Amino acid sequence: MKSSSIEDRKRLYVLDTNVLMHDPSSLYRFQEHDILLPMVVLEELDQHKKGLSEQARNVRQVSRQLDEMLSSNSDLEAGLELPYAKGRLFFQTAAYRQQLPDDLAGGKADHEILAVTLALQGLHPDREVILVSKDINLRIKGRTLGLRVEDYQNDRALEDADLLYTGVHPLPADFWEHHSRDLDAWQESGRSFYRLRGPAVAHWYPNQFLLLSNGEDYREDFAAIVRSVAPDHAVVERVTDYTGERHSVWGIRARNREQSFALHLLMDPEIDFVTILGPAGTGKTLLTLAAALQQIFEEKRYSEAIVTRATVPVGDEIGFLPGTEEEKMQPWMGAVEDNLEILSRGPEGAGSWGRSATQDLIGKRIRIKSMSFMRGRTFLEKFVIIDEAQNLTSKEMKTLITRAGPGTKVVCLGNIAQIDTPYLTETTSGLTYVVDRFKEWEHSGHVTLRRGERSRLADYANEVL
Repeated sequence: MKSSSIEDRKRLYVLDTNVLMHDPSSLYRFQEHDILLPMVVLEELDQHKKGLSEQARNVRQVSRQLDEMLSSNSDLEAGLELPYAKGRLFFQTAAYRQQLPDDLAGGKADHEILAVTLALQGLHPDREVILVSKDINLRIKGRTLGLRVEDYQNDRALEDADLLYTGVHPLPADFWEHHSRDLDAWQESGRSFYRLRGPAVAHWYPNQFLLLSNGEDYREDFAAIVRSVAPDHAVVERVTDYTGERHSVWGIRARNREQSFALHLLMDPEIDFVTILGPAGTGKTLLTLAAALQQIFEEKRYSEAIVTRATVPVGDEIGFLPGTEEEKMQPWMGAVEDNLEILSRGPEGAGSWGRSATQDLIGKRIRIKSMSFMRGRTFLEKFVIIDEAQNLTSKEMKTLITRAGPGTKVVCLGNIAQIDTPYLTETTSGLTYVVDRFKEWEHSGHVTLRRGERSRLADYANEVL
């Protein structure tokens, strides 16, 4: 690439391989600025193009995009026009001689990318050259060499994970003073509805929970769910209290207000998509499985439950473990098995035969599936549970959620504080992405669980360790 072929007013971004593997559309995300791909990046793309993983699919998509652009542009020195962007794409067409520190041995892909960026910085002193990488260690090395390095930011759903929608809106103590003047109330099929008008209405979302606490006893709180939002009013409904025996779900009662909210979403047939966030021990999996069994066996709303989870590394083949697909997934499904053991105990006094019969009955309606084989499938009248969803990218979440057919409910569970997938953070996780994107849809709901209910030992350990 010649110095004269680039406009000095634009920035020049050097992309690492992991950026393209993470987001194949990243080539079009830099607006009017130019992009350069080092030759070693093309070599690494070629090494990762085979396989059924999501990363391999992304690499093949990038390769097709590059081939299409190259077929319509012949002057590489002038750069390729980027669709949907005003910048141009350049390739490394010559060897750049740049001396790296002795500690950074040549031949390693990361170090070659650093060498190319350093050389470009010297060739274009009047231009801002920026290395973009998802690799934290590469960014650290780049900064020690005096380079400007950045993380790939375009896939962020939020600037800060603390801003993530919680699904619960606490009402101020003087709420009724400002919202009770034009209040309409009515009963419908044993349910209580209110039409509210006031300044706070404009900031509510469909299926968001409203909570006005009256003291330490949460049974005395005013708790409602927003059913519809208009510019000048909102319709809310008093929520069912699942903490009482009368409203237990498959023998499970909520132990706190947030769990009651979660069960309300899980049991509502009008809500097709539910996301539940929370740390370990808050009851995400137990509540979801209880709601699934209740609606499969008692209410006949769904034919069966499909349970899957993000294995690490995500999307790779299961491997060479013996057995069927479900048997290969067993090592990843320990949490589900533990909760199913609780839910399949059966009534007291049923004995070992009764428990065995209940376990067999439940086992026939709970299917454990691998994410590796989800593409192309359509689930009809299924209760789909995606566990450990924080380890999925936004594209992988889209692939799974779009499997839902008529009559299917999809529930995503996870804890964005425990992300095991490389290059994902709390703000770029697919779970964060769908929580933010679905909050305005009238058939989705979200709640964040905060209080652990596993045991007093577990609660104390979380506090002091």
